[in-house]
Amino acid sequence: MTSPDTSSAAGPAPDRILELSGAYWASRTLLSAAELGVFATLAAGPLQVDDLRERLGLHPRGAQDFLDTLVALGLLDRDDDGYRNAAETDMYLDPGKPSYLGGLLEFHNAVMYSPWASLTEALRTGKDQLGHKSEEDQFVENYKDPAKLTALVTAMTGYSAGSAAALANTFPWERYETFCDLGTAQGMVPVQLGLRHPHLRGVGFDLPPVGPIFEKFIADHGLSSRVNFVGGDFFIAPLPPVQVYVLGHVLHDWGLDGKRSLLRRVYEALPENGAVIVYEMLIDDERRTNAAGLLMSLNMLVLSHDGFDYTGADCRGWMAEAGFRECYVQHLVGPESMVVGLK
Repeated sequence: MTSPDTSSAAGPAPDRILELSGAYWASRTLLSAAELGVFATLAAGPLQVDDLRERLGLHPRGAQDFLDTLVALGLLDRDDDGYRNAAETDMYLDPGKPSYLGGLLEFHNAVMYSPWASLTEALRTGKDQLGHKSEEDQFVENYKDPAKLTALVTAMTGYSAGSAAALANTFPWERYETFCDLGTAQGMVPVQLGLRHPHLRGVGFDLPPVGPIFEKFIADHGLSSRVNFVGGDFFIAPLPPVQVYVLGHVLHDWGLDGKRSLLRRVYEALPENGAVIVYEMLIDDERRTNAAGLLMSLNMLVLSHDGFDYTGADCRGWMAEAGFRECYVQHLVGPESMVVGLK
């Protein structure tokens, strides 16, 4: 039987479809490498295949193919000295470096990967695939388990690093003196703001179990004198009196009522001329080009009770409903943008 000629000029080649259909192969290889400790093991230097296989506890069958796949994907290098981390993995997947992003990979592996296998069921039922009974319930399980909580907040640190740095350099912070990062997690936003703007004093606000993790992260960056933690439910507890509120990767966790309610609470807590900053992988207004934002909304479908992502126009509308007099959208980095509302 002869295979069809896919290079024919009669129509487009199926290469992109084929690549997308098997994209999870590469993703799963990366996540397994992180889970097995490949990059952490090689952080100390190169290893020959047998030494590396033994240290990782790999069966001989498939081990070399696995390692060479990581080479082909550009995640490892290989020379006469053996396998070594590539430049990117050395920078971002060495647990000993402050630039470590492995927490995000751990979160993908432990929390996200399995529910995404049930995307079809989520699309048919409209229900998340972790069995949450309410919006609040989606946080209870992770926050009561120290291991899951640590994985979650360190994942958010990696996820927010680029946007937090861009936010610190883009917004006119010289006009303000105080801020509060709602849903702060480990505290990447307060750290970036504090390091770049010595005049700022800030608050990280999250559920109480996050407190010790946040405080250590802030202390490690020498900011304890200017940044402190407040624990509570931001739908119920009094919000700190500050001039700017930041909601990064927070609003998409909630349904429409929750989004509107939180923006109203922020508006009421702000002084005149205060500001709110919401940043996400905003879906483009035409809903055609920012695939990352749309995929994130599908992620909220499978992981959250009622959450969804949204366009900049959507968010500006909710801000206007809450009372903000002026709202604008500005790009931050990659697929991420911020929506700013001025009171």
